[in-house]
Amino acid sequence: MAHRPYPWKRYLLANWRDVRVLFRQFYVPLGLFVVSILLGGLLFDLLYTHAEVQGLTYGESVYAIFSMIFFGGNLPFPQQWYLRIFFFVMPIIGLGLIAQGIINFGVMLFNKSAREGEWQVAIASTYRDHIVVAGIGRLGLRIVQQLLDFGEDVVGIEINPDSEFVQRVLDLKVPVIFGDATRPDVLKKAGVQQASSVVTCTENDMTNLEIAIVAREVQEHIHVVLRMFDHDMAQKVARGFKIPTAFSTSALAAPAFARAATRSDITHAFYVGDQLLNVSEMTVSRDSNLVGQRLCDLEGELDFTVILHSREGKVDLHPDPQIQLQAGDRICVFASLDVLNRLARLNRGKA
Repeated sequence: MAHRPYPWKRYLLANWRDVRVLFRQFYVPLGLFVVSILLGGLLFDLLYTHAEVQGLTYGESVYAIFSMIFFGGNLPFPQQWYLRIFFFVMPIIGLGLIAQGIINFGVMLFNKSAREGEWQVAIASTYRDHIVVAGIGRLGLRIVQQLLDFGEDVVGIEINPDSEFVQRVLDLKVPVIFGDATRPDVLKKAGVQQASSVVTCTENDMTNLEIAIVAREVQEHIHVVLRMFDHDMAQKVARGFKIPTAFSTSALAAPAFARAATRSDITHAFYVGDQLLNVSEMTVSRDSNLVGQRLCDLEGELDFTVILHSREGKVDLHPDPQIQLQAGDRICVFASLDVLNRLARLNRGKA
């Protein structure tokens, strides 16, 4: 997959956030540098006299102090002994503050590689309605790639910054937050408060469950897709926490997890040969383009199978192909990921 550039608006917003973070870190030396120039200008305005120079304005005095630090000064040597000392001391003070604050501020602002973690947080802070993938391993990488193929925005979380898969995700221009995803502060850095979904795909069932619970604490209504190896526990978790769960081998789970994260309500997924097939539930929305469509027409056009139709509490496992869909109807379909994607777009409505 080709590298994806950051949109320029996102890049500018991330840099603005980075400036604010760095300013909070260096505001003391930066503030002292500004104060030293302003106070030095005030002293010059009040005390400086020379036969060749008529009275200085405050603005000229401030500029004189600034020039004294950077350019060696543009005023004749003062007559007063105490200002002569000031002529020597002020550049030392100013350069010391510059070395301590301004130079470090500039280096850290423009040298992103030296602050990779902070820069990733800055980029992640610009995302809204995105999907958070917790655990950038082999499966996590595949899920990220699938989500990007679906046109989704993604932010990753990985506890091990040296993981071989992290750089591959970063190369896709997907920000990765380094830290323990079971901690609320790490999830907040990934923007879980503004995210639409979170996918937990570490190698540990209990860690995945804990991430899901903490994510729900941070954002009560976030859509959670949970990876669990234990089939019985997955069923209990799904019922107890109302978390849709996809599970199987890593090769199967990546596309299924990615599609489930986009709210397609995949309940089961499996391969027939090389073809990944999915069972998905869908409720026909009020403004859906599916309203008024016959089941047989949709099945013929999109190449999928309706295996359940429900209306007003009545469930039909062998629905009549001539049934016309109405708002509120619930259907269970058997289809590929591409067909589910087309169905989801049709169901989003005429708007």
